[in-house]
Amino acid sequence: MEKTDELVGVTEGPAAVPTGPPERRVPPRPPGAAALALAAGAAAVLLAAGTRWLDQPAVQAWRTVCLAITVQALPFLLLGTALSGAINAFVPAALFTRALPKRAALAVPVAGIAGAVLPGCECASVPVASSLIRRGVTPAAAFAFLLSAPAINPVVLTATAVAFPGNPAMVAARLLASLATAAVMGWLWLWLGKEEWLRPLLRHGHTGHRHGHSRWTEFRLGFQHDFLHAGGFLVLGAMAAATFNVAVPRTVLDAFSGTLWPAVLFLAGLAVLLAVCSEADAFVAASLTGFPPTARLAFLVVGPMVDLKLIALQAGTFGRAFAWRFSAATTVVAVVLSVLTGGALL
Repeated sequence: MEKTDELVGVTEGPAAVPTGPPERRVPPRPPGAAALALAAGAAAVLLAAGTRWLDQPAVQAWRTVCLAITVQALPFLLLGTALSGAINAFVPAALFTRALPKRAALAVPVAGIAGAVLPGCECASVPVASSLIRRGVTPAAAFAFLLSAPAINPVVLTATAVAFPGNPAMVAARLLASLATAAVMGWLWLWLGKEEWLRPLLRHGHTGHRHGHSRWTEFRLGFQHDFLHAGGFLVLGAMAAATFNVAVPRTVLDAFSGTLWPAVLFLAGLAVLLAVCSEADAFVAASLTGFPPTARLAFLVVGPMVDLKLIALQAGTFGRAFAWRFSAATTVVAVVLSVLTGGALL
């Protein structure tokens, strides 16, 4: 713990005042690619509704599936990003460190269960995990929290129950498989992880209250950032899922969906590529009706823990050496535990 504090150099009181020239105020950046993706996706859907040559049966089916996924998932995305912004602005960061056991092996499952208190998308879990490490939490526990937070929080589980009506076993299977994956990965880091894989965490994080900003400003900025980024990926994911449902020949689906392991591996890879927000992925999984329940469970477990945007976020925060190793190991563990859990419950 002391070694971490020395590396980070975080102190309180007068010693924490930075020296040197005053920090220049940087204007806020535009929403960026995610907002553009959201606008482009919405425009594509609207144009598809008003262009005659696009009113073909296949395009109408694509539009219906895309709009259905987006409309169903949007309320949960709004709720999740609002709650995430509130926790980011109003909950003290030290609360997490005080709540965890001092023994690392016990802190891992506790941190995994504590992921239920961060009802936000997986994008928010990366900076929170980084902040926890800088505040002295063992990396294994922080990584368990990183994996479980977007997968087992109440918003995601409620969305799963809505997307799979009359199928509580899918909700229970997602909870158990996701929590088990987070705990196993935390313990694997304790056993095999190396500190040199991690980038030195020298900068203050962007989670929690910052001096000079009111808490309501922090809430607004956090909500705006999470919603624009997650909303862009939601629209893209809905469009990709609709394209997948309409354009992929049935023979291709049958080739993968006929047996368990090809179907599981196919949907696990699809979850990585689609990068759908965890508060919306249940509706995408529910639309993949040609696949067995265990394969769709793998989609729900892998997606919030490993996807293209998460790999990029982890590489930028913790380093590429960490991101590739951690993502590959998480995918393997998540797939295996999904199959075991699905076989027992679904």
